[in-house]
Amino acid sequence: MAYRMQRLWLTPFFRVCVRVGLPAFVLSFGTLLWLSDDARRAALLAQVDSVREAVESRPEFRVSVLQVTGASPALDSAIRKLLALNLPISSFDIDLEGARSRIGQLDAVAQVEMQVMSGGILEVRVVEREPRLIWRQGDELDLLDETGRRVARVLTRADRPDLPVITGEGANLATAEALEIMDAAEPVVDRVRGLVRVSDRRWDLVLDRDQRILLPAHDPVRALERLLALDKAEDLLNRDILSVDLRNPHRSTLRLAPNALRELRRAQGIETVENAL
Repeated sequence: MAYRMQRLWLTPFFRVCVRVGLPAFVLSFGTLLWLSDDARRAALLAQVDSVREAVESRPEFRVSVLQVTGASPALDSAIRKLLALNLPISSFDIDLEGARSRIGQLDAVAQVEMQVMSGGILEVRVVEREPRLIWRQGDELDLLDETGRRVARVLTRADRPDLPVITGEGANLATAEALEIMDAAEPVVDRVRGLVRVSDRRWDLVLDRDQRILLPAHDPVRALERLLALDKAEDLLNRDILSVDLRNPHRSTLRLAPNALRELRRAQGIETVENAL
């Protein structure tokens, strides 16, 4: 028996079981036996909670200031209202991922980052969407960025007189083309009233005096540039014209105002008869 026990002790697996497995089993069994009592288990959990609260309430983990950077005053106020933090608060009680997700859902927010800084500061760094267009839908006016994403709502056109207006079916889905047209219309930008999307396929550029430039569905920027070059040479758009139809790339059509049409006919020797129609 002594020989067999000596040979068994020389087995590595047996030595590990005796040196590690047996003490671990005794310790685990004793722990489970101790925790089987409800009173002792509740006292242990209370002690753990007490230690956790003591650590979380330490001054180095306390957040006392909410700092929002990169946001306009209106967006700053909206972010603070959305977070609704009762400061001071422990940093362990702030769900940064959840707060970041909620802020990212705001229309005016393009990017957001949150970080607890030293000194008890919760910093919210925001990249705000830049409004480029006003989208009119009936009586509603929405600000859109260059991608067509809604940024905010304005009450009147006078709130953002620096931005062009677009309207019509699908206008918000073609903002990139609308901005290209507005850039090309820079020589007459003071006269531009807005862009109208027609049948979700092409644009009409509306000027003051109710003048309208009917742009083609394909390559409208080039067509507009040709018209503006002609206007620079002939002062075309300052004449008594109602509309310029550029939809046919091979033939542009002018629609004259009634008075201009009568004068043209008289200059050509064509007598006209006025009537109520």
